[in-house]
Amino acid sequence: MEYHILLLFTTLSLIIIRFFLNRQKNKPPGPTGLPIIGNLHQLGSKPHCTLSSLAKTYGPIMSLRFGSVTVTVASSPKTAQEILQKNDQSFANRPIPESVAAQPNVNDTLAWSHADSRWRNRRRICTTQIFTTHRLDLLQHLRHRKVEQLVQHLHKKAAEKTTVDIGELAFATMLNLVSNTVFSEDLVDSEFESAGEFKELVWRIMEDAGKVNVSDYFPVVKMFDLQGVKRHVKVSYVRLHEIFDRMIQKRVEDRNSNSHDGGVVAGDFLDVLLDHCQQEDDSVFSVESIKPLILDLFIAGSDTSGSTTEWAMAELLRNPNIMKKARNEVIQLIPKSNQVKESDIPSLPYIQAIVKETLRLHPPVPLLLPYIAANNVEINGYTIHKGNQVLINAWSIGRNPEFWEDPLLFQPERFLNSNVDFKGRDFEYLPFGAGRRICPGIPLANRMIILMLAVLLHSFEWELPKGVSPETLDMSEQYGITLKKLIPLSAVPISVVV
Repeated sequence: MEYHILLLFTTLSLIIIRFFLNRQKNKPPGPTGLPIIGNLHQLGSKPHCTLSSLAKTYGPIMSLRFGSVTVTVASSPKTAQEILQKNDQSFANRPIPESVAAQPNVNDTLAWSHADSRWRNRRRICTTQIFTTHRLDLLQHLRHRKVEQLVQHLHKKAAEKTTVDIGELAFATMLNLVSNTVFSEDLVDSEFESAGEFKELVWRIMEDAGKVNVSDYFPVVKMFDLQGVKRHVKVSYVRLHEIFDRMIQKRVEDRNSNSHDGGVVAGDFLDVLLDHCQQEDDSVFSVESIKPLILDLFIAGSDTSGSTTEWAMAELLRNPNIMKKARNEVIQLIPKSNQVKESDIPSLPYIQAIVKETLRLHPPVPLLLPYIAANNVEINGYTIHKGNQVLINAWSIGRNPEFWEDPLLFQPERFLNSNVDFKGRDFEYLPFGAGRRICPGIPLANRMIILMLAVLLHSFEWELPKGVSPETLDMSEQYGITLKKLIPLSAVPISVVV
């Protein structure tokens, strides 16, 4: 113990000396930090809110010091564009937090791995062979079946006149939608009772990744894992990899059997990945390396898409007139006796606008995953030095009154007859990021969220529980790497009579 204390004291002393000897010139303005810890004490439980507030004082580009790490925060569309478009090659890589490094084969992820040739090849295969319109269309019948199961489950709850946890159901359904797209099978039973373990595993990953971890800001003490974050989150990664490994091995055996019997493969995302694993000429995939990629798909698909659906329903329950308008749109298009399908999405502009407005106010990742400068870069007249980390505050940009009229109001109409989209070209609106590291799964996420929301509005009317009104509905946030609703949304479904 005495040795560890001495080592820590010596390390902190060296950090202080290095800080004063190597102060970076022409860095953006920012609040003065404390010795050793810098500005870490200012972050609080909602860093996206804190940094947004600080930007009002120090401007759209500011510099803070978290321990021994200098962090630049961008809070305006212009600054975000400078970083993500004009200088995206200099900010192609990410610092990997210790909580993320706890997973097996972290360098095979799409979200975090170094943007080298292997990463570019993996991403190219995903965008050209997995997230294409053709590939998504081929598997939409599987997603329709999962949505129909949700409808039948909610009809039972409506008959019992009981409340349902919309976030829980949205997560479970999204989990099955992704699972059927990747594996052609469910991870959650038809009664939605087995989603709890998966939700706990995924949220532990999201929550720990969003924690202020001293190991990330004082690298010399990284080996000690002083807060136990890495040990805590590793359990989730190992368990999820076990689940995926079982399903992958089963598919490999089925494919080997089919190759001898003349059978056919499932044609889902897993088959696409396994096809590439079998290529002999330096394939970027192996059976081990596809598991981190699948984990990326599940986290992005189930957690962020499920959370967005919950936020959308919460906003609709707070705004009954908007909910009524949305229900009228989907009911007029699709007879009550018919099922909503993905092919109906282009004919539902108001529901699309609701999803866009939800993503503006409640971006899935409020602080986009961090970037790290590969070299000195001048942004807005200031220098971001090599090795500095960069955060884009998408939450703050989406609520900035300079770019959005009445930014705190939920107004889907602002996206009607508007060309603003989330594909990375409009820097005042960045729910999925932009540049070379924009989320590649946008086509699948967009389909799933709109389909889910349309189904919930088409088959049911909704009421808040007794004692809760639109005015008193709690909209507090809980911060992780993703942003979820602190108080789960409960509501009563009322079946629409056919």
